[in-house]
Amino acid sequence: MKRTEAREHIFKMVFGLEFNTADEMPQQLEMYFDQLEEAKEKDREYIQKKAQAVAEHIEEIDRLINEHTTGWKTTRMNKVDLTILRLAVYEMKWDDDVPVSVAINEAVELAKRFGGDESPSFINGVLARIAD
Repeated sequence: MKRTEAREHIFKMVFGLEFNTADEMPQQLEMYFDQLEEAKEKDREYIQKKAQAVAEHIEEIDRLINEHTTGWKTTRMNKVDLTILRLAVYEMKWDDDVPVSVAINEAVELAKRFGGDESPSFINGVLARIAD
């Protein structure tokens, strides 16, 4: 599985955090992976590990996002954009395997696919400020 495809699955898992309690997440992950038949075991482990790492850093990530936005705090953002930002900020700050430029580019691509019309430029702007 390519990293871009794995990133999309990670995005979907992190998105689920907004709608499920911590106690519900293991069952939700199991059901998600049951539908993900084409993924090899190493892909599943990578996806789960990275989604969990993002979840563990959400407070720090949200603080960084809030520090670099004006008029758009995480509590006001739509959940798709917020999830994309969380994943990208995690990759930029804590994942040494992902160059900052790749994290930003992949986030913009996710925004084009899953976000609204303004999402790609919004995501790009916020991440550019965080990258500086």
